[in-house]
Amino acid sequence: MASSRPAAKIESDEHTLRLAVLIDADNAQAAVIKGLLAEIARFGEATVRRIYGDFTARTSSSWKKVLQQYAIKPVQQFAYTKGKNATDSTLIIDAMDLLYSRKFDGFCLVTSDSDFTGLAMRLREEGLTVLGFGEKKTPEAFRNACHKFVFTEVLRPSAAAEPAGPPAKAGKGQKPVPPQASAEATEQEHEFPKQFVLTALEQSSDDAGWANLSTFGSYLNKLQPDFDSRLYGYKKLSDLVKARTDLFETKELKAPGSNQKVLYVRAK
Repeated sequence: MASSRPAAKIESDEHTLRLAVLIDADNAQAAVIKGLLAEIARFGEATVRRIYGDFTARTSSSWKKVLQQYAIKPVQQFAYTKGKNATDSTLIIDAMDLLYSRKFDGFCLVTSDSDFTGLAMRLREEGLTVLGFGEKKTPEAFRNACHKFVFTEVLRPSAAAEPAGPPAKAGKGQKPVPPQASAEATEQEHEFPKQFVLTALEQSSDDAGWANLSTFGSYLNKLQPDFDSRLYGYKKLSDLVKARTDLFETKELKAPGSNQKVLYVRAK
């Protein structure tokens, strides 16, 4: 019987989501664990942290070094048959057990394997928030089955882009680096979906063409769960719309009954 509670809102200040973090060691890299947990903390509390794999294999040696440090419970799964992945079945069984405990608001599935698409869809049917984390090779089916999908490449320490700020000082005989060189280089690797973004902005704006940035960002993720401003060299969506003056104009207004300012964006 499906749960009657509505899907939890992502990044809500009113309620901290209780999240079950399930990691597929066969399809995830230990190098991203610090950034991964920091990213998950933006959405809620990682109440359960489990990782599934054969930790007797050399391929899992990098994970063994960080499990205790980050309080992740390993679930050992031997490969009973060559060529068959028993890890997937164990993870899915545990996910369903946790689902029926009714203790969680959402799940974080850390994998690049499309075999978990059905699991993500089933969890969504129960009204739970599903957050996916995987590499760029992750099939589109699994990415779209999640409410939000984050590419783990942007969580690596070396992937942090700093497009905003003063130009870098040039060394002797070198030309100065433009302030947005980092963002432009990143955008060359990931072509900016200009038409998609402008269409989403139009759909989320008022009659005057202005859209609350939060509403705009939420609509972007509903249409394309793996949309992430960090793929284009900007830490946040607000940095992206402020920097892309060729596409957007912005303004800040005070929120009704508050001294806090709200950012609005409109297409040029």
